[in-house]
Amino acid sequence: MFEYTFMQNAFIVALLISLVCPMIGMFLVLRRYSMIGDTLAHASLAGVAVGLLIDVNPIISAFCLTSFFGVLIEVLRNMFRRYAELVLIIVLSLSVGIAITIISAGLVHTNVESFLFGSILTVSQADVWSVVILSIISLTTILWLYPQLVMITFDEDGARIAGIRCRAINYIFAILVAATISVSIRIVGILVISSLIALPVATALQLQQGFRRTLQWSVVFSFIDILSGLFVSYWIDAAPGGVTAITSVLLLLLVIAGRQLRTVLEKRPEGV
Repeated sequence: MFEYTFMQNAFIVALLISLVCPMIGMFLVLRRYSMIGDTLAHASLAGVAVGLLIDVNPIISAFCLTSFFGVLIEVLRNMFRRYAELVLIIVLSLSVGIAITIISAGLVHTNVESFLFGSILTVSQADVWSVVILSIISLTTILWLYPQLVMITFDEDGARIAGIRCRAINYIFAILVAATISVSIRIVGILVISSLIALPVATALQLQQGFRRTLQWSVVFSFIDILSGLFVSYWIDAAPGGVTAITSVLLLLLVIAGRQLRTVLEKRPEGV
């Protein structure tokens, strides 16, 4: 299958996604911000629509507009501290409203289905380079801010007292989430990006190991989910996003079942 250029492009993008998604997802899940990832995933549709409208690479336009919405969430979150969930509704309504208006008005003459569900056929060389650049920037930034991100994740008030500029780092992190979503659009699709960010981390958490080991395992599970979804979708001629989401859930259930079985065996009396 790798004699086809589109499969080579899709494989490169899938590898990068399997690294970036769980590294961002780890901090989102532990901070209980998973729904922010889901909101920005749907908001990226507005970025895709705008990119198609002005004839710009949809990945780049999705990154720019999703970054704007990510920063907007942080700004509004400081204004609606007691009603944080309202912020997500506001941003979701605005972004999806923009996307629906542009698409339904017939201003976009390209089928957006591949962006919603993912497609291995539409990954171009330009998309690959866009994903490579955004992934390098994201991974470099995560490594640079890693100690601060860990501290903010577990104790934001303590981090603020320690002199860490939490608000600035939260803004940067919102842009990182936007970058992660943007690089995943072509392969995974907008509708299931949030599952790819959260489910490998949820699976790794079942192993009940330390933070660093959990992060490493989440990358492993993400790699299995994405590559399985890519290969299976190629053979059954289906959208990779749906297959990847199903694989992620099945792998999570398998790990949970394995942990429960291990617990039962450990409690079983010797000689029985």
